Amino acid sequence: EAMRGLLLPTFLPDAAFWTTVVAVLGTTISPYLFFWQAAQEAEDVHVEPERKPLVKAPHQGPHAIERIRVDTYVGMAFSNLVALAIIVATAATLHAAGITNVETSSQAAEALRPVAGSFAFILFALGIIGTGLLAVPVLAGSAAYAISEARKWPVGLGRKPEKAKEFYATLAIATMLGVALNFSPINPIKALYWSAVINGIVAVPIMVAMMHMTGNRRIMGTFHLHDGLRLVGWITTAVMAAAAIIMGLAAVF
Repeated sequence: EAMRGLLLPTFLPDAAFWTTVVAVLGTTISPYLFFWQAAQEAEDVHVEPERKPLVKAPHQGPHAIERIRVDTYVGMAFSNLVALAIIVATAATLHAAGITNVETSSQAAEALRPVAGSFAFILFALGIIGTGLLAVPVLAGSAAYAISEARKWPVGLGRKPEKAKEFYATLAIATMLGVALNFSPINPIKALYWSAVINGIVAVPIMVAMMHMTGNRRIMGTFHLHDGLRLVGWITTAVMAAAAIIMGLAAVF
């Protein structure tokens, strides 16, 4: 049944369904990923002496692009496997029991009970801690990179704090805001859900700009997108835009 639903999804006309679709897309292609990966690639050029900007050293392009391609494919594979596991586990446990509105982390942990038994909450807690250790630096760092680069402040985790005060201050503030949410009345599950929805909407104009830029030979030179990737990129952008538009229409009508 799970495989059938995966291969033959059921589309519903209501706003809740399409809002969830946008949320799923927003967690898959999040705007912060663009800033984080681009910033890290640019920073590595300064950290590793043998690496040069590809505009100045185009011969390094094939190796760099292959490394990025492998990194992206592996990351996509693991992240989507994890996402599918979460979807199947919650559908087979929580949804089957009639629980369709998860309000607390303890409810979410119940999805692991058929597998982990009495250790479900411990396993869930370890997963949350591990995810937090991975996500907090990336999310806070992405915000720091985006704001600092927009303000033309010195950026980079490779810099010492005294050399990039504004960058590290932004990083610290973003982290503290995340911690403060734990002590607020905001429901964390709903916060995650609606932040994913916002990501799914905000990603669309960023992707449009990115597709125009990466396909422009004057900007990218010899490293512009080839036709295959350009087609996939525009299809992805169109799908995300369509989902956001349908969500808006479903909410209104």
